[in-house]
Amino acid sequence: METMNATQKAAYLTSELRNFCGTTVWFRHPLFRKFIYTEGVQFLAEEAGAYWLTDMIFGFQEKLEIRQAGYFQAWELTVNEGQTATLTCENGDCDVVFTHHLTHTDFPLPKIRMFLIHDTLLLTSEY
Repeated sequence: METMNATQKAAYLTSELRNFCGTTVWFRHPLFRKFIYTEGVQFLAEEAGAYWLTDMIFGFQEKLEIRQAGYFQAWELTVNEGQTATLTCENGDCDVVFTHHLTHTDFPLPKIRMFLIHDTLLLTSEY
């Protein structure tokens, strides 16, 4: 199989992620056992090499400002110029309650948004 360049990888992920609508399969996070995630998130983590993203989202749940966000959180990773990124968390009222800056990322998409609802992480299309 031919290796994809960055543009091809982004196009492939964007196309494939559209296919995840609802879910019947859940995965329990091996380090943060309280949390589960959907098959769409599993696909994203595997194909984008981004298990670190689920680790960060679940790991940040210990922060007071995130615990106070409530049972519905919207997480968004935005890749900036120079392969830096910003990870934000919004509460159910669309208020940003937490921001984390990454000094380096190889995440292939310019942006991804996911929801964490009652300890379950899912793609927005799976909501």
